[in-house]
Amino acid sequence: MTITGDPTVFVIDDDDLVRAAIQGLLKSVGLQAETFGTTQQFLCSKRPDGPSCLILDVELPEVSGLDFQRQLAESGVRIPIIFITGHGDIPMTVKAMRSGAVEFLTKPFRDEDLLNAIHQALDRDRVTRQQQNELAELRKRHESLTARERQVMGLVVSGMLNKQIAYELGTSEITVKMQRGHVMRKMRAESLAELVRMAAKL
Repeated sequence: MTITGDPTVFVIDDDDLVRAAIQGLLKSVGLQAETFGTTQQFLCSKRPDGPSCLILDVELPEVSGLDFQRQLAESGVRIPIIFITGHGDIPMTVKAMRSGAVEFLTKPFRDEDLLNAIHQALDRDRVTRQQQNELAELRKRHESLTARERQVMGLVVSGMLNKQIAYELGTSEITVKMQRGHVMRKMRAESLAELVRMAAKL
């Protein structure tokens, strides 16, 4: 399942000129941008479902960019962040990067550096979305198993043989073989190794 939808770059900066300059730069390379003067405007906006990233000014009037990064993480909004600031220092940079920021750029920065960071952030978001979609699909398949089939799957991936599973569950080996077949079909696993990988992801 591949991720579709045009990527969007969100920009939060209270400086109109900075927002306009970044929007112009992104437009020149064919990227879609949505700009906001405050974090509140960003939170109230309806965000498209494609890959995205956020260019965030550290010095904002109502909340610092670093605090906003933490708020987003706490509320479950996973979006790669690129920080921009007029006065960055090393502790600030370290804090941002430790919290998962993609890049920390000090103004004035080169267009090329910003674009590189944006491409890196969008790639990271695509991968995350892909993994989330695959996991949701796996969970759906797992939910389609009966309670007994889930038991069998658990024992199969722990490395037990059909004979041992039959003994463990107090049933016949033929029944286990049948249930194991159902598990493989419903989970769409081509091999035992693939089923083990699926179980690990779940």
